[in-house]
Amino acid sequence: MSWLTWLEAGIDYGRKLVDSGLEGAGRGRDEFLAGEELAPLLDHSAEEALLGAAIGTCVGVVSGYVGSRQGQRKRMIVYGVVGGTLGLAAGLAWGTRGLTKSVAEGMMKKVNQVRDEHWLEKNPIDYA
Repeated sequence: MSWLTWLEAGIDYGRKLVDSGLEGAGRGRDEFLAGEELAPLLDHSAEEALLGAAIGTCVGVVSGYVGSRQGQRKRMIVYGVVGGTLGLAAGLAWGTRGLTKSVAEGMMKKVNQVRDEHWLEKNPIDYA
């Protein structure tokens, strides 16, 4: 097998893996939502994540104040923004964990199916 043939086979296999992963992720999303819209779930998660953002902001401001000599405003603002951003991200991740789990499981199921098919092509099983 020449390197060009080997490269083309690898690219085709990679393309199959990506396509199957996207298909599985879509199926996992659809199974989780069960005909419902995605926007209300994201709205609800964002509303609940605001509490995490507020807590993160407060922790950031306080840690910026404690670590500085005279409570430098710039440091407190930067720490507050970073803390709020991390709190919001953590809250959104927590609020959408069911959707994320379903998407990941659907994706892995399809990717593993393609990997198994590829393995069987390379290693045929002869039961005779």
